[in-house]
Amino acid sequence: MELLPIEPNPWITHKVTHVYESPWIELNHHVVTNPSGKPGTYSVVGFKKLAVGVVPIDAAGYTWIVGQYRYPLQTYTWEIPEGGGDRNVEPIESAKRELLEEVGVIAHKWELIQFMQLSNSASNEIAYIYLATDLEYTQSQPDEDEKLVVRKIHFNELYQRVLSGEIQDSITVAAVLKIKLIWAGLV
Repeated sequence: MELLPIEPNPWITHKVTHVYESPWIELNHHVVTNPSGKPGTYSVVGFKKLAVGVVPIDAAGYTWIVGQYRYPLQTYTWEIPEGGGDRNVEPIESAKRELLEEVGVIAHKWELIQFMQLSNSASNEIAYIYLATDLEYTQSQPDEDEKLVVRKIHFNELYQRVLSGEIQDSITVAAVLKIKLIWAGLV
């Protein structure tokens, strides 16, 4: 299949003002000329880390999901093991660390199944999602600021929970649907 065309950048940036910074994000205010040729502004959230997600699946088709309270949305969510990785570290190394920390699983086979732009209208956050198999089990090592609940479920149950809308985390939804397509031979 031929790649879709990529058009040149229609935005003109005149000035960027640094507004806020934390260990995780930075916020910049851009004064621009927009694609219609009119003056405008754009606020961009810059993520200092990249996102990684892992779907570990054992020989019997079981996987692990992690439950935790997500402060920005003020809600409890269930999702695949995921977190942030240093941009100077290979994404797969961060994924391996997250899987060990959150679930206590070491995988001997890894496959990158998806690269995503998570909110490209407002941020530069990107994600790498992996399928992990050939598993070995050890003790989890959660970060000190996390209160996690880990549940082992069959992948088909996870798929049904995604389809029903019960599980809404974008990385989880994309990962589960992609794996289902791979297994169906459609990708």
